[in-house]
Amino acid sequence: MYAYVSDNHDRWIARWLTVCAAVIFGMILLGGVTRLTDSGLSMVEWQPIMGTIPPLNQGDWEIAFEKYKQFPEFQKINYNMDLAGFKVIFMYEYLHRVLGRLIGLLYFLPLVYFLVRGMVRRPLLPHLLVLFVLGGCQGLLGWYMVKSGLVDRPDVSQYRLTAHLGLAVLVYAYMVWLILKLTAPMRSIPPMASRWPLGLAALVFLMILSGGFVAGTDAGFSYPTWPLMGDSFIPPTLYAEGWISAFEQVTTIQFNHRMLAYGLTLLLVVVALSNGLATADGRVRWGAWAMLAALALQVSLGISTLLTHVAIPVAAAHQGGSILLLTSVLFFAHARVTEASRI
Repeated sequence: MYAYVSDNHDRWIARWLTVCAAVIFGMILLGGVTRLTDSGLSMVEWQPIMGTIPPLNQGDWEIAFEKYKQFPEFQKINYNMDLAGFKVIFMYEYLHRVLGRLIGLLYFLPLVYFLVRGMVRRPLLPHLLVLFVLGGCQGLLGWYMVKSGLVDRPDVSQYRLTAHLGLAVLVYAYMVWLILKLTAPMRSIPPMASRWPLGLAALVFLMILSGGFVAGTDAGFSYPTWPLMGDSFIPPTLYAEGWISAFEQVTTIQFNHRMLAYGLTLLLVVVALSNGLATADGRVRWGAWAMLAALALQVSLGISTLLTHVAIPVAAAHQGGSILLLTSVLFFAHARVTEASRI
């Protein structure tokens, strides 16, 4: 009877985490659109409570616009912007912040309920608490990122933006992994040598961080061509400023992103085909083919993003595609590790 109740509780927690993960996926997409529309610096104050109330009348909008005018983005870039244009970028950032607060409530309130009802198994509790802490840190990191664009540079730091994106993806991946463990538990803990598929997820995560630097420096606009970068495969100014070019020079940042993409694509194709064709485990086989399909979609979206000169719908889909690819790799990794635990 106890095992049945425990399993039933795990299913409810898995459903709750699945909803949270889906909303976080939407949050990452909205964050990408906010960046692509240069909306992130439209709200120049951080008010965790009162910030949930948008401007409600013409006077409120004019006050918010006047505050925006005091900062570098308006003074150096958007000096011709009118109130109507400001309302558009403001609402993107506003919705992004409000969704973040809603995610906090969506996570915190059910967590309290499950704890009060005694539905959380003791080994699971630390993981759920870590997720809660990471979510709080994400909110603070978001404001820390915005502050970097309110000083003298009319743009956020690519380092802080990448950290903000990376933490969001880390929370999402951690949550997905917990869902997989709750819905398909392992019989035993496999040896470290059997956990190599998790390395694939780490490589995809590294690729996403690389994309964060591309977004943070607008490096996607520098060479909107493929397969060449301009007239050559290796651009002439590569690493012109030394090793720091990998993080601050748009040519090198885009080149590195491409090279990581090529290497990861080759690796995932080999892994997917070798496992999809050789294994008798249905979950491993399904995971391999899902990983291959997500990879094909992501590669297509990446190339399309370049060729469309970073069109917002395509670039946003490319960011979403990276999360789909990560999800499929996590599913494959869990299926592969679970298979190893049964041998």
